[in-house]
Amino acid sequence: MTSITPRDRRRLETGVKQALRDTSLQLALLNHQVGARLKLRDADFDCLNLLSRHGPLGPGTLAKLAGLHPATMTGVLDRLEKAGFVTRDRDPGDRRAVVVRTPPGRGREVLGLYAGMSDAMDEVCAGYSAEELAVILDFLQRAAAAGNDATAGLAG
Repeated sequence: MTSITPRDRRRLETGVKQALRDTSLQLALLNHQVGARLKLRDADFDCLNLLSRHGPLGPGTLAKLAGLHPATMTGVLDRLEKAGFVTRDRDPGDRRAVVVRTPPGRGREVLGLYAGMSDAMDEVCAGYSAEELAVILDFLQRAAAAGNDATAGLAG
């Protein structure tokens, strides 16, 4: 690999940070559009995404992950349940507890709205070798972990 000056490295690091901000903004705008198509508020759609990512969760855990007050979570879950995006079921491990889950089938509707982005990302990824994709994956996972830590620090 060619050696670069400290100044060039700072420029690259600044470029990476700016590209992450741009990507974050574009993904947020895409999520807003998908949420609007589904007639969901932003917080409701965020919770649906968290359930999709983490699987069934208790309402308290979901509230914590979403950074929402438990009373706010009740309203979010009421709206999502009414729209058929989630169910609240008794936790088989603790009959007093409730677990929120996404019913089968509704996920296809959401995924369909992301089809254009998914296809575009397939094309982007096709331009990289497996080794390059491994480095990109590592970078994105580490960036997500840093974002998680920063969020936890602010929520603190």
